[in-house]
Amino acid sequence: MNHPGFFDIAGPFTLAEIAAATQSEVKDAAGAADGRTLAGVQPLSEASPRHLSFFENRKYLPQLLATTAGGCLVSAQFAERVPAGTVALVTKNPYRAFAQAMALFYPEAMRSKAAPGGGDQRISPSAVIEDGAEIEPGAVVGPEARIGRGSRIAAGAVIGYRVTIGRDCYIGANASVVHALVGDRVILHAGVRIGQDGFGFAMGREGHLKVPQVGRVIIQDDVEIGANSTVDRGALKDTVIGEGTKIDNLVQIGHNVVIGRHCVIVGQVGISGSTELGDFVVMGGQSGAVGHIKIGAGAQIAGGSHPKDDVPPGAIMAGTPARPFKQWAREVAAIQRLSRRSRDDEANGA
Repeated sequence: MNHPGFFDIAGPFTLAEIAAATQSEVKDAAGAADGRTLAGVQPLSEASPRHLSFFENRKYLPQLLATTAGGCLVSAQFAERVPAGTVALVTKNPYRAFAQAMALFYPEAMRSKAAPGGGDQRISPSAVIEDGAEIEPGAVVGPEARIGRGSRIAAGAVIGYRVTIGRDCYIGANASVVHALVGDRVILHAGVRIGQDGFGFAMGREGHLKVPQVGRVIIQDDVEIGANSTVDRGALKDTVIGEGTKIDNLVQIGHNVVIGRHCVIVGQVGISGSTELGDFVVMGGQSGAVGHIKIGAGAQIAGGSHPKDDVPPGAIMAGTPARPFKQWAREVAAIQRLSRRSRDDEANGA
């Protein structure tokens, strides 16, 4: 099925209009900006000549050098690194300017739709509910939502505008699912929140400017997510939960996170935005990961541990910051020996 998306986009806008909205300066010695209009916003790696993008994190410099975006919000120090076909829009704070550009292109994204125009109807007449699906009392199904055969939507749950729920799913009591496409045989327990805003703010002395979040959540087949866990929708790209992954209660998954197939995420884990987990990754209880790192396939993160850098496939990591388990164990043992020696010295009057 070709999904129509969750957000209407404004525009196209000329580079001059974008520069005015973002308080940036068009740097265009070659005259490439003359008459150029842009129709949307995309990440550097996915932008075409019809898209605006932005660059701030040095980690993504290779993507800046290779981008085909029509325009790019960038600080002055990197303006010369923008490719020849891309017009630089120079600004002191590219991420803040990106937030302003997102508000220009997506003026309704700050108040996204859950069940618009339904009046007192709990099940929209435009929703498509296959035979054999069950909608319990008090559940809300928004316009153009789709519920597959054999799925049960429990009391008080909200299935938002244009959300798709596959077949043989269970959506627990008071769960909410918005801006999401859900596969078959998925279990979302009571109180799960899927598809709310990611935590995106352009921070600064003048205040913290909210960045509109217009991506989706993709939940593949046979996923189970425990009670009161949250999965934020992507900012531009999608947040993805891979096939067969099992997520415990009280887990927070940030925007743009990609989790591979058959991962196990235990209670109270936090995964920051744009982190990627390979297949069969295990994260123990109360562990977490900083944003923009990759945890390789088959890696294990011990409970209470927190990697800050990429983790190789198959690695077993422990501690904060996380390091290889054997190294962490040796360090703990060394500290214990030093502690015993200090106590012995005190006992002997040393």
